[in-house]
Amino acid sequence: MLIAIPDLLSADQVARIRAVIDMAEWIDGNATSGPQSALAKRNEQLPEGSPAHAEAGAIILDALAASPAFVAAALPLKVFPPLFNRYGEGQAFDTHVDNAIRIQRGTDFRIRSDLSMTVFLEDPAAYEGGELVIEGSFGEQCVKLPAGHAVLYPSSSLHHVTPVTRGIRVASFFWLQSMVRDDGNRRILFDLDRAVQRLTGQLGGADRSVIELTGVYHNLLRSWADA
Repeated sequence: MLIAIPDLLSADQVARIRAVIDMAEWIDGNATSGPQSALAKRNEQLPEGSPAHAEAGAIILDALAASPAFVAAALPLKVFPPLFNRYGEGQAFDTHVDNAIRIQRGTDFRIRSDLSMTVFLEDPAAYEGGELVIEGSFGEQCVKLPAGHAVLYPSSSLHHVTPVTRGIRVASFFWLQSMVRDDGNRRILFDLDRAVQRLTGQLGGADRSVIELTGVYHNLLRSWADA
């Protein structure tokens, strides 16, 4: 399931994040790579645990908590603290798959990576290349979204970032453990949730059908959730 989350961040939030991270020190992106990814990854990354990383990450976490679309799509149980990367001209990230377990550096916090998320932090007109390409059962999907928009996709997907040929691509990336492990089940719940919301707008929350379908949603979630 690949889901775009439009306007996760406001223009002011994007500007605040960029003001913080653009002035910070960046390091080789392989600081968080596994052995396979290290062979494919060519970019820079904001150091984990730095003041800039903590401040910018907190803005994104607040935005996630305030986004009904994100909560409905991800059904998050744990969220890895957001990381930040940038790609200059000639830099890319070849095809890879994300690690199944992510451990926060210097802590005992760990998650099962059910979902990966990229939050775009640069105007797409400001750089060429740098598309996020996600492979799925229906072929490849190329994603290059406006600043402040995000995309959520299964961490089990093969994916890559195409070479940047002009400008700089800046983004945040991180992983989530969902209350619902199975991607197909999450899709069913997401589609059902959207349908219930539409019916609520048309019929009102007191309508018998809306109440019954809401019950179906929660009974499925109760059956499938780990939490």
